[in-house]
This record gives sequence, structure tokens and C-alpha cells, in this order.
Amino acid sequence: MESVIKSIQGDTKWDIRHKVWNYIEMKNLACFPRPVHNRIPNFKGALEACGKVSLLEVFTKSGAVKVGPDKPLEGVRLAALQARKILLVPTPRLRTGLFNRIIPPKGATKQDLRVCSTSQGIKDFSVPIGLEDQVQVDIVVVGSVAVSEKGYRIGKGEGFADMEYAMMACMGAVSETTTVVTIVHDCQVMDIPEELIESHDLTVDFILTPTRIIKIECKHPKPQGIIWSKVHTELLKKIPILKVLRKLEQEAGKDVALKTTTAQEDETKKSKEPKWQPDYHLKDELQRECLASEGDKCAAFENKFTKRPVTTVYLSDIPAGLRVGKLKSLLREQEAVPLKIIWQGAKHRASLLYSDDTSADHAVTILKKLNLWPHTAS
Repeated sequence: MESVIKSIQGDTKWDIRHKVWNYIEMKNLACFPRPVHNRIPNFKGALEACGKVSLLEVFTKSGAVKVGPDKPLEGVRLAALQARKILLVPTPRLRTGLFNRIIPPKGATKQDLRVCSTSQGIKDFSVPIGLEDQVQVDIVVVGSVAVSEKGYRIGKGEGFADMEYAMMACMGAVSETTTVVTIVHDCQVMDIPEELIESHDLTVDFILTPTRIIKIECKHPKPQGIIWSKVHTELLKKIPILKVLRKLEQEAGKDVALKTTTAQEDETKKSKEPKWQPDYHLKDELQRECLASEGDKCAAFENKFTKRPVTTVYLSDIPAGLRVGKLKSLLREQEAVPLKIIWQGAKHRASLLYSDDTSADHAVTILKKLNLWPHTAS
């Protein structure tokens, strides 16, 4: 099947991510939470795609299934619970460990299992699994932003799925027999240049969409453990369990030397241009859906503009020091004030809502000229 989203020579992973996010939003294929940018997109037909996992022989024979926490994977978590599998989910952002196990209440009904499969269920019905517990994972189910029929996968850019798998390999929880599955919309299946895939990137064995089951015929090597030379000291601070694993590997005589440059220096070397910029210009999108605010709570745009089309300019990688008041002031000076700003400062992103394309185009022009990124290349 021909891809509807095309990559071109020179595209980076971020170029591909934005193409997918833009397409899903503009074609109205997205479900809550929205906008899908900087997320594993939740899409229409996700439940149908998830339902196909029960058709896989590897799932039927599996004992333990590890599933990501993303909204579009909710149906897989439900299928695992209904099939009485051991359901493992990652500890949120890996802050306190690696795994949590979902333990439904005794005598759980179908509705109880549905609740357990949700993000709230993960919080209410999961218990941590320690490093000392010997866990063997048969299937790993991950979300993706884009995936190719060769098994190459691009996530949302934070690297948690890759790191989780590497940590599981380090613990001996996954092996060559472990199957990796991803759940995506058909439009997310596209060509991904092989040169974009690095040694730490996780590849997949099956792709499930609302219409297809795609088995990857040519399997690619998966991470065999943590590549410490790619790990920054900042990451050790964010993910404490990494310190424990590093100590264990060091005691086992392995090379655990960390990356010498900082994450900030690496980002600076990638480009001499400021990274902060408007990432997409969404045309004619009716803002009747709930737009995510801090904490992913619903913040519907409830005012006189709700009932007519607005154009959204989406910003990502906003500098940590920038405040919404400063942004408003700068836009006001340039006569580019939006109808509304949906500010997600903690996640370094924002959505600016304008009444028409002309106003949005003017804002994009202004934003591209503003040099708000505090770091420049040496």
C-alpha cells in the first residue's frame, strides 16, 4: 500500500514527526487528547487496531505483555487483561523504577477491566516490580509517530521506548524471542530512510493498523542493552534507576563511560539556527474538540469563536525561560495577538489560535523573526 505521507531526501526524524502530526490533525483523524503534536497520536480506529493483537499467535502464547502508557494502546492493555496475561506498564517517566504490574480487583467485571486499562487505572491498580524480580517479557507493545514496513520506528522524540527496551535487555527481561508490536493509523505507515535509524533505536516485528496486520519479514537487531556512551549525566538525574543499572554493569566489568558532552551542547551542534520556531500552521480546524492543557486536562475553547473555524499556530521547543506574558507582549508589539494562547510551558509548547489564515500567516512571519532561543552555536 502506497504511503500517503511522503518523506524526502534530507528529512530528519523531526521533519517526519511534524508531517505525521500535521496530517493527522488536518485530516481530522485525531482523537482526544489534542493537538497530537509531541504525543504518540491517539487516532480514530485505535480500538480496531488494538483488537488485532488477539489474532497474533505470539500474543495467544504469551505470558507477560509489556504495553506503553499511551492512549491509543488502551485497547491492547484491555485485551491483555481480558486474556488474563501478566500486564506490565512502564513506571511513569521511569522516575521510581522500570515496571508496574496492573492488578485488577478480585472478581473484576468487564467494566472494571476497562477502567484498569486506562491511564487512571494504571495509577490506581498498578504495583511496582523491582529489579530483583525476574520478569520475562514475551511481547512489548509500543506507540509510534511513524513506522515503516521494514520495521523502522520513530517515536515522539523523548526516547523512553528505546530506553525502556534497553533497560529490559540489561535486566534480562527481553531476549531475541521477544516480539515488538506497534499500533498506528494506516497513514503513519510510511517510508523511513535507513540512515535515520541508530543503534539504540527500537525496531518492530509487527505493525497493527485499523485495516492491516503487517509482519516485518526482515528483522533488524534490537538494543542489547544500554549504550552508556550515548547517556548524558542529566539523564541519570532524571531516571534514578539508571544509576542502579550502571552500578551493576560496572561491577560486572562493563564499560559504563558516559557521554562527555551535555545534552544542551548536542542540541546546539545540530543547527546554528534557533530551535524554537512555529512548527505547523493548521488550516480550517474547528476548535470543538478538547485541547490539552497542563496536566492533559480538557480545556475546551469556550467563547464566541468556538463555533467558527480558527487557524492554529503550534509552537514547540519553547525556551524554558520564556513566560506566556513575555510572549503576549512581543506579539502585541508586532500586532499579532491571538484570540487565545493554550500554554503548556512545562512541556515547552503552546498553541496560538487566530481568527483567520491571514492573521496566522502574519504571526508565523513574526515568530520566525523572533530570536528567543538563548543558546547559539559556537
